[in-house]
Amino acid sequence: MIRPLVVSLILAVNFLSAADWPTFRGADRTDMSTETGLLKTWPADGPKRVWLNENAGVGYSGFAVVEGTLYTMGARDAVEYVIAIDAATGREKWSAEAGALLTNGFGDGPRSTPTVEGGKVYALSGKGALVCLDAAEGKEVWRVSMTEQLGGKVPGWGYCESPLISGENVIVTPGGAQGTVAAFNKSTGEKAWQSEGWTDGAQYASAIVAEFNGERQIIQLTMQSVAGVNAANGDLLWKTEFPGKTAVIPTPIFSQGQVFVAAGYGVGCKSVKIGPGNTVEEVYSNTDMVNHHGGVILHEGNLYGYSDKGGWTCMDFKSGAVKWQEKKALGKGAIHYADGMFYCLEEKTGTVALIEASSEGWKEKSRFTLSPQTTQRSPKGMIWTHPVVSGGKLFLRDQELLFCFDVIGK
Repeated sequence: MIRPLVVSLILAVNFLSAADWPTFRGADRTDMSTETGLLKTWPADGPKRVWLNENAGVGYSGFAVVEGTLYTMGARDAVEYVIAIDAATGREKWSAEAGALLTNGFGDGPRSTPTVEGGKVYALSGKGALVCLDAAEGKEVWRVSMTEQLGGKVPGWGYCESPLISGENVIVTPGGAQGTVAAFNKSTGEKAWQSEGWTDGAQYASAIVAEFNGERQIIQLTMQSVAGVNAANGDLLWKTEFPGKTAVIPTPIFSQGQVFVAAGYGVGCKSVKIGPGNTVEEVYSNTDMVNHHGGVILHEGNLYGYSDKGGWTCMDFKSGAVKWQEKKALGKGAIHYADGMFYCLEEKTGTVALIEASSEGWKEKSRFTLSPQTTQRSPKGMIWTHPVVSGGKLFLRDQELLFCFDVIGK
């Protein structure tokens, strides 16, 4: 039997609570919060704002929230920093240098979300510096370069993935001839392996960990393919073509042996079934979920996310059949799940809509628009940082502005 494997962030770290959100899309990378007791409607002007931090630096980095501290990244002047903020007050605790500034027409600065595990913070700069820091004080433990040490090449919009913890290793995707995926000992920074049998260049997706018949594997997506490699040694287990265009961004989804991937720019989605002996069989391929970068969530057998083709979409995971689409209610953006509700963030306006997680249609309960909004954002940039609910709080970002809202109403 194939089943999802909860990332060892939960299994091995006793201090993580249900409210913690230790990496991009949560501990198991499903973007499904386990919190309960949250508000099902908001006041007309939105949930109560708890605090606003106006000095997080520019960039699109998301949030990890562990033991009352929020970790993110931001660029100040010509340096990218990992930043720790008190989640209750919004006050900065410390900042530590991650790497030199990534410059880009769509906005300078980091895109990666830090990963927190075992009292350490792992973060990836836009130019490919992977740093390990002490979570309490921000002191550097070790660092490696995706380009200089691993043969990687910085993608056009910079390195964007969030490091993945698997057992004793931290997993990243340098890409290139030395191997698409690499693993380092999370304590020492010593390289454990690099996937010599898979050498696609890096794109922008964050990898996931899964287990197939007792064998742990890392699943990642590139411009050419989606593949699984052995988590212990990096050997290629299976691979199937997925020809992307321009950029491939969304995180893969795995459930009961079935893998789902998607991309924007007209590409659409594909789902495959992994069989005995790591055989791969295509289940479906279509353009009903052309998900650019806002993410897709699997909830109770259905996929939810924004499709460039049909708008907000609910699609059957196993078959790929569309159950509903809604394009007029809210524009393109990111999605997050908590307590039976989806938090949908529109990229152009900063409008946040609260809708029921329902396969029967778009059932909106409340909405509000983020205010104030940054004046530092590139004219080409939008509000692309994904929403996160942790500890009864909704965290949002528009460049240097970090927002915290009370969504538990206590």
